[in-house]
Amino acid sequence: MSVEASSPVAPSFESRVRGSLLGGALGDSLGYAVEFDSIAAIRAHYGSAGLTSFGQLDGESHFSDDTQMTLYTVDGLVEALEWANDGVAADEIACLWLAYLRWLGTQDVAVSASAPVPQPRWIDGQAVLRHRRAPGNACLSGLATGEMGTVARPVNPDSKGCGTVMRSAPFGLIPHISREAVYKLSSDAASLTHGHPSARLSAAAFSLLIHNLVAGSDIRSAATDALAYVNNVPTKAAELAERLEAALQLSAQPTMLGPEEMTAALGEGWVAEEALAVGLYAVLSTSATEPTEHFRRAIAVAINHSGDSDSTGSIAGNILGAYYGEECLPADWLEALEAPEVIRGMADSLLAVTTG
Repeated sequence: MSVEASSPVAPSFESRVRGSLLGGALGDSLGYAVEFDSIAAIRAHYGSAGLTSFGQLDGESHFSDDTQMTLYTVDGLVEALEWANDGVAADEIACLWLAYLRWLGTQDVAVSASAPVPQPRWIDGQAVLRHRRAPGNACLSGLATGEMGTVARPVNPDSKGCGTVMRSAPFGLIPHISREAVYKLSSDAASLTHGHPSARLSAAAFSLLIHNLVAGSDIRSAATDALAYVNNVPTKAAELAERLEAALQLSAQPTMLGPEEMTAALGEGWVAEEALAVGLYAVLSTSATEPTEHFRRAIAVAINHSGDSDSTGSIAGNILGAYYGEECLPADWLEALEAPEVIRGMADSLLAVTTG
């Protein structure tokens, strides 16, 4: 059973924002190195414990489309808040759609002539974000239509890939908004690329979990409350409730699951509710007296399996960073992280428009 490490002083909001974005990028980067490998291949290459540190990598580390799209989510929110701070009403989902279209422009994908041409922003000039890092098919195809997907008029109506949940932590990092607003923002933004209810509700559950952590909740309570909220909305996704309840119950058991048992119970993470369940299980099933050690152990569980290791690692890192703040991020891992200045730059942009 996990017991989260405690800090003498609760982390500041600023530390939680930076911690969540950097923590997600760390989990994503380590997981991206083994994303398409089986657990047998991971063990054969890295040893019986699998990949547990950046020092084991053969070369430089890179983050994936998960971090790219998370940062573009931040930028879409920042643009909407910039308009609001100037006294101009803006459609937040339209700002997010334009941000995702700008991300799509970095992925060498043909876009429908019907799509608007967004004005470039600071993030678009960051060369590190212009690499193609195994982007999800539904994210690409949904945006390439040139149609702004909505709940009522979904693009990719049957898709519930994890491309919604892995980019949705930033919705929980906006201060002073209600749970209802977090839910609507994250679920509507998910509809821009994925139409299946599980994709929308998984993104919302994750955003609400982060929102609860930023408000000072412990991780288990934050997850339980987020699940209860999405279980009470009119749209239902039984598989989300089933996976998250399993993650909560299994993580409370005295014996941790091995990678094969974990994916058998929760899934491999390729679809939204499975990715969230695996990331949550990794966080709740591990413990340590020091936040950095909890981070290391949780990320190791999150990425060492035969599944979507970068997305499950990213989700675990987002959660722990939001809970502990920057205190939990291992210094040696941060030294190995690709372009931390870009990630910090986007965190500071969000802080500038939310806290001044």
